[in-house]
Amino acid sequence: MSYEILVGLHVLDDLKYAEYRAAMTPILSDYSGHFGYDFKVSEVLISEGNTDINRVFTINFSNQSKMEAFFSDSQ
Repeated sequence: MSYEILVGLHVLDDLKYAEYRAAMTPILSDYSGHFGYDFKVSEVLISEGNTDINRVFTINFSNQSKMEAFFSDSQ
């Protein structure tokens, strides 16, 4: 069984976000994680709350404990 998380966020600076992703991807790999899908979103049709979203992606882990350890990592 694998674990997949769907993430939606609002990226303000594509260059800084790309730098962040490049820096955190090796850490994600340390926990047997990887990005599944990754979308730049131009139009949101329905939204819970008043939050802007322009990026949606999935993060996949081999198991729940690796996922929890990744999100607990201070790096």
